[in-house]
Amino acid sequence: MDIVTHLINDTIEFYKWTLTIADKRVEKWPLMDNPLPTLAISTSYLLFLWLGPKYMKNREPFQLRKTLIVYNFSMVFLNFFIFKELFMAARAARYSYICQPVDYSDDPNEVRVAGALWWYFISKGIEYLDTVFFILRKKFNQVTFLHVYHHCTMFTLWWIGIKWVAGGQSFFGAHMNAMIHVLMYLYYGLASCGPKIQKYLWWKKYLTIIQMIQFHVTIGHTALSLYVNCDFPHWMHYSLICYAITFIILFGNFYYQTYRRQQPARRDASSSSKAGKALSNGALNGLSKAANGAVLMSSKEEKPQENSGRRKRKGRAKRD
Repeated sequence: MDIVTHLINDTIEFYKWTLTIADKRVEKWPLMDNPLPTLAISTSYLLFLWLGPKYMKNREPFQLRKTLIVYNFSMVFLNFFIFKELFMAARAARYSYICQPVDYSDDPNEVRVAGALWWYFISKGIEYLDTVFFILRKKFNQVTFLHVYHHCTMFTLWWIGIKWVAGGQSFFGAHMNAMIHVLMYLYYGLASCGPKIQKYLWWKKYLTIIQMIQFHVTIGHTALSLYVNCDFPHWMHYSLICYAITFIILFGNFYYQTYRRQQPARRDASSSSKAGKALSNGALNGLSKAANGAVLMSSKEEKPQENSGRRKRKGRAKRD
Protein backbone atom coordinates (compact mmCIF):
# COMPACT_ATOMS: atom_id res chain seq x y z
CA MET A 1 0.00 0.00 0.00
CA ASP A 2 2.88 2.36 0.78
CA ILE A 3 4.31 1.77 -2.69
CA VAL A 4 1.00 2.79 -4.29
CA THR A 5 0.77 5.89 -2.10
CA HIS A 6 4.33 6.93 -2.99
CA LEU A 7 3.62 6.33 -6.68
CA ILE A 8 0.52 8.53 -6.57
CA ASN A 9 2.34 11.28 -4.68
CA ASP A 10 5.27 11.20 -7.09
CA THR A 11 2.89 11.42 -10.05
CA ILE A 12 1.14 14.45 -8.54
CA GLU A 13 4.46 16.14 -7.84
CA PHE A 14 5.65 15.45 -11.38
CA TYR A 15 2.44 16.92 -12.80
CA LYS A 16 2.86 20.05 -10.68
CA TRP A 17 6.39 20.42 -11.96
CA THR A 18 5.27 20.06 -15.59
CA LEU A 19 2.77 22.89 -15.04
CA THR A 20 5.71 25.22 -14.31
CA ILE A 21 6.97 24.70 -17.88
CA ALA A 22 3.53 24.71 -19.56
CA ASP A 23 2.50 27.37 -22.07
CA LYS A 24 1.12 30.27 -20.00
CA ARG A 25 -0.68 31.75 -23.03
CA VAL A 26 -3.23 28.91 -23.21
CA GLU A 27 -3.73 28.53 -19.46
CA LYS A 28 -7.13 30.27 -19.35
CA TRP A 29 -8.41 28.98 -22.69
CA PRO A 30 -11.43 26.62 -22.65
CA LEU A 31 -10.55 23.04 -21.57
CA MET A 32 -6.90 23.96 -21.01
CA ASP A 33 -6.82 24.70 -17.28
CA ASN A 34 -6.53 21.01 -16.36
CA PRO A 35 -6.95 17.64 -18.12
CA LEU A 36 -10.12 16.59 -16.30
CA PRO A 37 -12.67 18.04 -18.80
CA THR A 38 -10.84 16.40 -21.72
CA LEU A 39 -10.61 13.08 -19.88
CA ALA A 40 -14.31 13.34 -18.94
CA ILE A 41 -15.30 13.88 -22.60
CA SER A 42 -13.15 10.95 -23.75
CA THR A 43 -14.55 8.72 -20.98
CA SER A 44 -18.11 9.67 -21.98
CA TYR A 45 -17.22 8.76 -25.56
CA LEU A 46 -16.02 5.30 -24.51
CA LEU A 47 -19.12 4.88 -22.33
CA PHE A 48 -21.36 5.69 -25.31
CA LEU A 49 -19.50 3.07 -27.35
CA TRP A 50 -20.68 0.51 -24.82
CA LEU A 51 -24.22 1.79 -24.11
CA GLY A 52 -25.10 3.12 -27.58
CA PRO A 53 -25.39 -0.26 -29.36
CA LYS A 54 -27.44 -1.61 -26.43
CA TYR A 55 -29.84 1.33 -26.72
CA MET A 56 -30.18 0.89 -30.50
CA LYS A 57 -30.48 -2.91 -30.42
CA ASN A 58 -34.30 -3.09 -30.74
CA ARG A 59 -34.80 0.26 -32.42
CA GLU A 60 -34.94 1.35 -36.02
CA PRO A 61 -31.78 3.15 -37.26
CA PHE A 62 -31.91 6.93 -37.61
CA GLN A 63 -31.44 8.25 -41.14
CA LEU A 64 -29.91 11.64 -40.20
CA ARG A 65 -29.34 12.54 -43.87
CA LYS A 66 -29.72 16.32 -43.49
CA THR A 67 -27.81 16.27 -40.20
CA LEU A 68 -24.91 14.45 -41.84
CA ILE A 69 -24.81 16.88 -44.77
CA VAL A 70 -24.66 19.88 -42.42
CA TYR A 71 -22.13 18.20 -40.10
CA ASN A 72 -19.73 17.02 -42.81
CA PHE A 73 -19.66 20.29 -44.74
CA SER A 74 -19.26 22.22 -41.46
CA MET A 75 -16.19 20.08 -40.74
CA VAL A 76 -14.88 20.89 -44.22
CA PHE A 77 -15.06 24.62 -43.43
CA LEU A 78 -13.60 24.19 -39.92
CA ASN A 79 -10.61 22.18 -41.13
CA PHE A 80 -10.01 24.56 -44.02
CA PHE A 81 -10.06 27.45 -41.54
CA ILE A 82 -7.49 25.65 -39.36
CA PHE A 83 -5.26 24.91 -42.35
CA LYS A 84 -5.50 28.49 -43.61
CA GLU A 85 -4.73 29.99 -40.18
CA LEU A 86 -1.74 27.73 -39.56
CA PHE A 87 -0.33 28.25 -43.04
CA MET A 88 -0.74 32.04 -43.05
CA ALA A 89 0.45 32.55 -39.45
CA ALA A 90 3.47 30.26 -39.90
CA ARG A 91 4.36 32.07 -43.11
CA ALA A 92 4.04 35.49 -41.43
CA ALA A 93 6.22 34.28 -38.53
CA ARG A 94 8.72 32.85 -41.07
CA TYR A 95 8.53 29.33 -39.72
CA SER A 96 11.07 26.75 -40.82
CA TYR A 97 9.75 23.45 -42.13
CA ILE A 98 12.91 21.70 -40.91
CA CYS A 99 13.32 22.98 -37.36
CA GLN A 100 11.03 25.43 -35.57
CA PRO A 101 11.32 25.83 -31.78
CA VAL A 102 8.31 27.01 -29.80
CA ASP A 103 8.13 30.77 -29.23
CA TYR A 104 6.13 31.36 -26.03
CA SER A 105 5.99 35.12 -26.50
CA ASP A 106 2.85 37.19 -27.12
CA ASP A 107 3.85 37.94 -30.70
CA PRO A 108 0.58 38.20 -32.72
CA ASN A 109 1.68 35.59 -35.26
CA GLU A 110 2.74 33.14 -32.52
CA VAL A 111 -0.55 33.62 -30.68
CA ARG A 112 -2.35 33.10 -33.99
CA VAL A 113 -0.52 29.77 -34.47
CA ALA A 114 -1.41 28.74 -30.90
CA GLY A 115 -5.06 29.71 -31.49
CA ALA A 116 -5.24 27.65 -34.70
CA LEU A 117 -3.72 24.65 -32.91
CA TRP A 118 -6.32 25.03 -30.15
CA TRP A 119 -9.09 24.93 -32.78
CA TYR A 120 -7.43 21.82 -34.21
CA PHE A 121 -7.61 20.21 -30.76
CA ILE A 122 -11.31 21.19 -30.47
CA SER A 123 -12.02 19.72 -33.92
CA LYS A 124 -10.77 16.35 -32.68
CA GLY A 125 -13.36 16.49 -29.90
CA ILE A 126 -16.10 17.36 -32.39
CA GLU A 127 -15.05 14.35 -34.48
CA TYR A 128 -16.39 12.09 -31.71
CA LEU A 129 -19.73 12.74 -33.43
CA ASP A 130 -18.54 10.51 -36.31
CA THR A 131 -18.91 7.52 -33.99
CA VAL A 132 -22.17 8.79 -32.48
CA PHE A 133 -23.75 9.00 -35.94
CA PHE A 134 -22.48 5.52 -36.87
CA ILE A 135 -24.12 4.01 -33.79
CA LEU A 136 -27.40 5.93 -34.18
CA ARG A 137 -27.58 4.72 -37.81
CA LYS A 138 -26.67 1.17 -36.65
CA LYS A 139 -23.54 1.13 -38.83
CA PHE A 140 -21.77 -0.93 -36.19
CA ASN A 141 -19.34 -2.43 -38.71
CA GLN A 142 -17.83 1.04 -39.18
CA VAL A 143 -16.90 1.33 -35.48
CA THR A 144 -13.62 -0.59 -35.76
CA PHE A 145 -10.62 -0.60 -33.44
CA LEU A 146 -8.82 1.75 -35.86
CA HIS A 147 -11.76 4.17 -35.77
CA VAL A 148 -11.97 4.27 -31.96
CA TYR A 149 -8.20 4.33 -31.44
CA HIS A 150 -7.76 7.20 -33.89
CA HIS A 151 -10.55 9.38 -32.46
CA CYS A 152 -9.93 8.78 -28.77
CA THR A 153 -6.15 9.19 -28.80
CA MET A 154 -6.04 12.24 -31.09
CA PHE A 155 -8.30 14.33 -28.86
CA THR A 156 -6.65 13.24 -25.62
CA LEU A 157 -3.03 13.53 -26.76
CA TRP A 158 -3.51 16.89 -28.46
CA TRP A 159 -4.47 18.35 -25.08
CA ILE A 160 -0.86 17.64 -24.08
CA GLY A 161 0.38 19.25 -27.30
CA ILE A 162 -1.58 22.47 -26.74
CA LYS A 163 -0.73 22.60 -23.04
CA TRP A 164 3.05 22.46 -23.53
CA VAL A 165 3.96 23.07 -27.18
CA ALA A 166 1.30 25.26 -28.81
CA GLY A 167 3.55 26.31 -31.67
CA GLY A 168 6.87 25.48 -33.28
CA GLN A 169 7.13 22.01 -34.79
CA SER A 170 3.53 21.22 -33.77
CA PHE A 171 2.17 23.28 -36.66
CA PHE A 172 3.56 20.93 -39.34
CA GLY A 173 1.53 17.80 -38.63
CA ALA A 174 -1.59 19.77 -37.71
CA HIS A 175 -1.83 21.82 -40.90
CA MET A 176 -1.09 18.74 -43.05
CA ASN A 177 -3.74 16.69 -41.25
CA ALA A 178 -6.28 19.54 -41.44
CA MET A 179 -5.93 19.67 -45.23
CA ILE A 180 -6.45 15.90 -45.49
CA HIS A 181 -9.57 16.21 -43.33
CA VAL A 182 -10.91 18.83 -45.73
CA LEU A 183 -10.81 16.17 -48.48
CA MET A 184 -12.11 13.46 -46.17
CA TYR A 185 -15.16 15.36 -44.92
CA LEU A 186 -15.81 16.65 -48.43
CA TYR A 187 -16.08 13.00 -49.50
CA TYR A 188 -18.41 12.16 -46.60
CA GLY A 189 -20.52 15.26 -47.27
CA LEU A 190 -20.95 14.39 -50.94
CA ALA A 191 -21.70 10.76 -50.05
CA SER A 192 -24.47 11.99 -47.72
CA CYS A 193 -26.19 13.71 -50.66
CA GLY A 194 -27.47 10.41 -52.05
CA PRO A 195 -26.98 7.94 -54.91
CA LYS A 196 -26.90 10.61 -57.63
CA ILE A 197 -23.63 11.94 -56.20
CA GLN A 198 -22.24 8.68 -54.80
CA LYS A 199 -21.63 7.21 -58.26
CA TYR A 200 -18.95 9.87 -58.85
CA LEU A 201 -17.09 9.10 -55.60
CA TRP A 202 -14.56 6.63 -57.00
CA TRP A 203 -11.65 8.14 -55.09
CA LYS A 204 -12.33 6.80 -51.59
CA LYS A 205 -9.33 4.45 -51.47
CA TYR A 206 -6.99 7.31 -52.41
CA LEU A 207 -7.94 9.06 -49.17
CA THR A 208 -6.51 6.09 -47.27
CA ILE A 209 -3.35 6.22 -49.40
CA ILE A 210 -2.96 9.96 -48.70
CA GLN A 211 -3.38 9.31 -44.97
CA MET A 212 -0.65 6.65 -45.01
CA ILE A 213 1.64 9.00 -46.96
CA GLN A 214 0.98 11.60 -44.26
CA PHE A 215 2.24 9.27 -41.52
CA HIS A 216 5.41 8.47 -43.49
CA VAL A 217 6.03 12.19 -44.04
CA THR A 218 5.49 12.81 -40.31
CA ILE A 219 8.09 10.19 -39.39
CA GLY A 220 10.57 11.58 -41.92
CA HIS A 221 10.05 15.17 -40.77
CA THR A 222 10.38 14.22 -37.09
CA ALA A 223 13.50 12.12 -37.72
CA LEU A 224 15.06 15.06 -39.58
CA SER A 225 14.34 17.33 -36.60
CA LEU A 226 16.09 14.86 -34.31
CA TYR A 227 19.01 14.60 -36.73
CA VAL A 228 19.58 18.38 -36.75
CA ASN A 229 19.08 18.44 -32.96
CA CYS A 230 16.13 20.83 -33.15
CA ASP A 231 15.31 22.75 -29.97
CA PHE A 232 11.99 21.00 -29.45
CA PRO A 233 11.19 18.41 -26.72
CA HIS A 234 12.87 15.22 -27.92
CA TRP A 235 10.53 12.99 -25.92
CA MET A 236 7.68 14.38 -28.02
CA HIS A 237 9.57 13.61 -31.21
CA TYR A 238 10.14 9.99 -30.19
CA SER A 239 6.54 9.64 -29.02
CA LEU A 240 5.27 11.03 -32.31
CA ILE A 241 7.34 8.55 -34.33
CA CYS A 242 5.96 5.62 -32.31
CA TYR A 243 2.42 6.99 -32.63
CA ALA A 244 2.74 7.40 -36.41
CA ILE A 245 4.04 3.82 -36.74
CA THR A 246 0.88 2.50 -35.04
CA PHE A 247 -1.22 4.38 -37.60
CA ILE A 248 0.82 3.03 -40.52
CA ILE A 249 0.21 -0.53 -39.26
CA LEU A 250 -3.52 0.00 -38.64
CA PHE A 251 -4.25 1.96 -41.83
CA GLY A 252 -2.11 -0.46 -43.85
CA ASN A 253 -4.15 -3.39 -42.51
CA PHE A 254 -7.38 -1.50 -43.28
CA TYR A 255 -6.24 -0.81 -46.85
CA TYR A 256 -5.26 -4.45 -47.40
CA GLN A 257 -8.49 -5.84 -45.95
CA THR A 258 -10.69 -3.35 -47.83
CA TYR A 259 -9.06 -3.05 -51.25
CA ARG A 260 -6.41 -5.73 -51.79
CA ARG A 261 -7.97 -8.80 -50.20
CA GLN A 262 -11.23 -8.34 -52.12
CA GLN A 263 -9.55 -8.37 -55.54
CA PRO A 264 -8.93 -12.20 -55.71
CA ALA A 265 -12.56 -12.76 -54.71
CA ARG A 266 -13.71 -10.48 -57.51
CA ARG A 267 -11.45 -12.27 -59.98
CA ASP A 268 -12.79 -15.66 -58.85
CA ALA A 269 -16.34 -14.40 -59.21
CA SER A 270 -15.69 -13.09 -62.72
CA SER A 271 -13.90 -16.30 -63.79
CA SER A 272 -16.71 -18.48 -62.40
CA SER A 273 -19.28 -16.40 -64.27
CA LYS A 274 -17.28 -16.82 -67.48
CA ALA A 275 -17.02 -20.57 -66.86
CA GLY A 276 -20.74 -20.69 -66.24
CA LYS A 277 -21.39 -18.90 -69.50
CA ALA A 278 -19.06 -21.29 -71.36
CA LEU A 279 -20.74 -24.28 -69.72
CA SER A 280 -24.20 -23.05 -70.63
CA ASN A 281 -23.07 -22.26 -74.15
CA GLY A 282 -21.50 -25.72 -74.45
CA ALA A 283 -24.64 -27.41 -73.17
CA LEU A 284 -26.80 -25.42 -75.53
CA ASN A 285 -24.46 -26.18 -78.43
CA GLY A 286 -24.47 -29.85 -77.52
CA LEU A 287 -28.21 -29.92 -77.35
CA SER A 288 -28.52 -28.14 -80.67
CA LYS A 289 -26.01 -30.52 -82.24
CA ALA A 290 -27.88 -33.52 -80.82
CA ALA A 291 -31.15 -32.10 -82.09
CA ASN A 292 -29.63 -31.51 -85.51
CA GLY A 293 -28.28 -35.07 -85.52
CA ALA A 294 -31.66 -36.45 -84.59
CA VAL A 295 -33.27 -34.51 -87.41
CA LEU A 296 -30.69 -35.78 -89.89
CA MET A 297 -31.11 -39.36 -88.71
CA SER A 298 -34.86 -39.14 -88.93
CA SER A 299 -34.62 -37.64 -92.41
CA LYS A 300 -32.26 -40.48 -93.48
CA GLU A 301 -34.64 -43.07 -92.07
CA GLU A 302 -37.60 -41.50 -93.85
CA LYS A 303 -35.84 -41.52 -97.26
CA PRO A 304 -35.48 -45.37 -97.54
CA GLN A 305 -39.14 -45.74 -96.54
CA GLU A 306 -40.15 -43.32 -99.30
CA ASN A 307 -37.97 -45.21 -101.85
CA SER A 308 -39.42 -48.58 -100.84
CA GLY A 309 -42.92 -47.20 -101.22
CA ARG A 310 -42.16 -46.05 -104.77
CA ARG A 311 -40.75 -49.46 -105.70
CA LYS A 312 -43.91 -51.22 -104.45
CA ARG A 313 -46.08 -48.90 -106.56
CA LYS A 314 -43.96 -49.55 -109.68
CA GLY A 315 -44.21 -53.34 -109.07
CA ARG A 316 -47.99 -53.21 -108.83
CA ALA A 317 -48.17 -51.13 -112.01
CA LYS A 318 -46.19 -53.76 -113.94
CA ARG A 319 -48.42 -56.60 -112.67
CA ASP A 320 -51.51 -54.69 -113.74
